[in-house]
Amino acid sequence: MARAARQLELAGVFAAAITPRRADSQDPDFSGLLDLLDFLAAGGVKGVCLFGETGEFLNYSFAERQRLLYLGVKRSRIPLIAGVSHSTLAGALQLADESIASGADGLTLMPPYFFRYSQREIEEFYLQFARETGDAVPILIHNLPQATSKLEIDLMRKLIDTGRFAGIQDSSGDWAFFEQLIELKQGRPFALFNGDDRTAAQALKSGADGVISGCACAVPELLAALGRAQTEELNGRLLELVEWTEKFPVPTAIKRAVELRGQKSAPSLIPLAPETAQALAEFSSWFTGWLPEIKK
Repeated sequence: MARAARQLELAGVFAAAITPRRADSQDPDFSGLLDLLDFLAAGGVKGVCLFGETGEFLNYSFAERQRLLYLGVKRSRIPLIAGVSHSTLAGALQLADESIASGADGLTLMPPYFFRYSQREIEEFYLQFARETGDAVPILIHNLPQATSKLEIDLMRKLIDTGRFAGIQDSSGDWAFFEQLIELKQGRPFALFNGDDRTAAQALKSGADGVISGCACAVPELLAALGRAQTEELNGRLLELVEWTEKFPVPTAIKRAVELRGQKSAPSLIPLAPETAQALAEFSSWFTGWLPEIKK
């Protein structure tokens, strides 16, 4: 596999980006993504993660993801981490190969989704992925038990101790588990990212290297400021937004907020219940009034 040109600093705030889509179509909006990357870089985040859960990766073909990433790498002024999660090892390896060839600065990979697997099967999945991928770019282990098998702390330790993985992205929202990861980090040279906006400030204060944030896709300036200083005021503002986002299926509120920021977005991929649609209209009104305080 070809080596990416840029060296990735695994620290700071990364925005977990949505994938803009054309109106009334399943097709991705390529120019919309390029504009979004400009918007996120201007907002001050250190990098962008494409094709994570916020990017609804499983709804796009390999060819679409490769094209989006290739164009994104050419456009972006900041590093891009590519999500390469798939339900099979062969699929994850193909996505990784194409991502590296396109110039991705790093990869993030969660366990194979849909079916539940034992820790031993997951271990083999990651080890074979790392052997096949090599050291072309840094690899983050992504823990997202809401969508796939949970990664236990003992398995995290075994994988990190192989030296084949650059870091861990924990999006579980389980603070007790994240504390175990912070303890695991003591004496081990790996980067630890928090992927849960509700605990982002707490994680940074407690020793996390950075955050990969869905909310940063809508308000990059707020998360960039929080990355610099975890003040009660900044965290309070973030939690106000988090309270709203949790009322909707992921990433419905983030996509709406991105649209309200003047960027291309995408409608919900499933019909919203009437009461949910009404709540989304209320969120839109709230966000429009709340945003000027964030931009000061």
